[in-house]
Amino acid sequence: MKAKLELTQRYWLIELLAWWEGRVCTSHLIKHMALGRGQAQADLASYQKLYPQQLQLDASIKGFRPTADFCCQLISGDVVEYLNWLSLSQQTYLEISSDRDSSQWPFYALTLPARSIEPSLIRILVQAMRKQLRVDLAYLSLTNPTAEGRIIAPHHFVRTGLRWHVRGYDEKHRQYRDFVLSRFRGDAELLDKSEFGAAQDPGWQTQLEIQLTPDPRLSTAQQQVIAEDYRLTDGMLRLPTRACLAQYLLQEMQVSLKPEQHSPESQQLVLHNHAELAPWLFSQR
Repeated sequence: MKAKLELTQRYWLIELLAWWEGRVCTSHLIKHMALGRGQAQADLASYQKLYPQQLQLDASIKGFRPTADFCCQLISGDVVEYLNWLSLSQQTYLEISSDRDSSQWPFYALTLPARSIEPSLIRILVQAMRKQLRVDLAYLSLTNPTAEGRIIAPHHFVRTGLRWHVRGYDEKHRQYRDFVLSRFRGDAELLDKSEFGAAQDPGWQTQLEIQLTPDPRLSTAQQQVIAEDYRLTDGMLRLPTRACLAQYLLQEMQVSLKPEQHSPESQQLVLHNHAELAPWLFSQR
């Protein structure tokens, strides 16, 4: 059973990389699954024998690419699956049902709405990040609901709670920005090399500490509950973050920048070092 599960995990990774990155080869399995070259080659061969219409050898990319008839056999096809795998330090992100009835497992996870994201877009963004290239694409925003052309130099995918963004340099506004992945439209085109990478992004390179304390409007006993809940040290919760992600982290912690507009029971935590973070906060909700 264990050997079969491990083989299925390797098949899953073959599909994941082929579909979202447009290429899979033996070196991927060697790196991510800690396999020998012989085993990696055998896995690719056995996957092709099991699913003969899925992959096609392409000498130009020194590996296999998905065919026009590719169909998700083991992966879900949801981009969140691929991005979660990336976010876990390139460890396999996989849930495979065993012979145990999953309805009897002692946990339950909320099902969040899926967002439509084209695999071709992810493939191009991955290539652009690895080679620090510019990308020409169309983007929708709340301020401009009609898709407009943008040229960006992406450098990281970022998960901010319910949504995934790509962070990069925006040539239109001449600054680094975050773009919601599900708001890109049409085809994307790789361009030439960009001089604007993660190393030049001040918001990405600046490290900050978010300092949170119990809402002072709570009673002493209530504040003690919060202190024990979050295991506060000297009455404070300290969260390190990149400057450009500070707002997202506050939102995830449900910390309002205007605590007086909320009841202390719902607010619970308040921002202690607002002045230090203010230059990096893009709203004052």
